[in-house]
Amino acid sequence: MAKKKISRKKLLKTSDEFLTFSARAIIFAREHSRLFGYLGMVVVGLLLIFLGINTYLKHVNKKGQEAYNVAYYTMVKNMGPDTKPDELKKSEELFQQVTDKYGISKAARLALPELAYINFIQKNYDKAIFQYQQFLDKVADNDPYQSLARMALAVCYEEKGELDKAIRILKELTSGPDDFFNEQAMLSLARVYRLAHRQGESEEILKEFVDRFKTSPFLPVAKAYLNP
Repeated sequence: MAKKKISRKKLLKTSDEFLTFSARAIIFAREHSRLFGYLGMVVVGLLLIFLGINTYLKHVNKKGQEAYNVAYYTMVKNMGPDTKPDELKKSEELFQQVTDKYGISKAARLALPELAYINFIQKNYDKAIFQYQQFLDKVADNDPYQSLARMALAVCYEEKGELDKAIRILKELTSGPDDFFNEQAMLSLARVYRLAHRQGESEEILKEFVDRFKTSPFLPVAKAYLNP
């Protein structure tokens, strides 16, 4: 099929329209050169601000991670059955420096559960609960650390004797996917039910555990509680 030939007149008209548009654009740019100059300065300024912020954040993250590493290795070195209060205090101070000096760093978020754990060991349960909750407020719902923090939070309430709060948290965790955290939450929930003298509910949870987790390494534990 032959292509339809475009007339010379139409081609000239199209070229004229393009040239006219280009000319108008050039004239507009000349007449508003100051405006374009300001816009260029704004773009350059924003770019410099972005680069400055990005460089600063990288610096803070690096320093925060270095401070976190020092605090973590100090805690691991001093942690044990014979840990002295002043050694725990030193680890707590180092982690606190991470959150105070490098609060916007990624490491500052991870320092919160470490601080909470140190306070838990010292039986400062209210402070530990506050710090675990701070951590939970900063992490996404699908973050694997959230389940660990919530289980730790339940243990804090259990140690305080606030069993209803511990039960509420553990029940929420048992509604999650069938994984390690779910297994631990169910076994913990059964234990807390027993502490709360709710033996029937404890047995129901254990039976559900036996049905759902037939290959779990904790299966003998659940069966032992069911058949003492």
